[in-house]
Amino acid sequence: MIKVFVIAVGKIKEKEFLPISDEYVKRISAFCELKIIELKPEPLPEKPSDAQVLSALSKEAQMIKEKIPKGAAVYPLCVEGKQFSSEDFSFEIKKQTYAGKQICFIIGSSYGLDFSIKKSGKPVSFSDMTFPHKLFRIMLLEQIYRAFTIISGIKYHK
Repeated sequence: MIKVFVIAVGKIKEKEFLPISDEYVKRISAFCELKIIELKPEPLPEKPSDAQVLSALSKEAQMIKEKIPKGAAVYPLCVEGKQFSSEDFSFEIKKQTYAGKQICFIIGSSYGLDFSIKKSGKPVSFSDMTFPHKLFRIMLLEQIYRAFTIISGIKYHK
């Protein structure tokens, strides 16, 4: 069974979002082994300088790199990435599945991802808009689930 990793800098703290996340994790488990790895964001002052933000992103990048499975297809999630339709996203996952690769999605902190992480794989963007971490994580899980239903020919995607 294929392994899919979601490395997230930060966690879902709001109780109302956890059941939704748990539901998608449960649904996805029918198609793959999903592992969510939550990393603690580097602390920053309320109004950090650019240098402080870059330093924090660099430290977060080191933590992220330690968690990326060796040989995995890496998809950093950032606004600069490529936007996919749901069908194209499912094809991307299918391609990695057929290649026997593990898949690793990376969600950065509220300040994003270090450049070294963005260039470590194939960056993906869901939109030009910015989303809160808790909502984006659920959006990613839903799209992973949708991709597997498309691949499997299960009527979910319309």
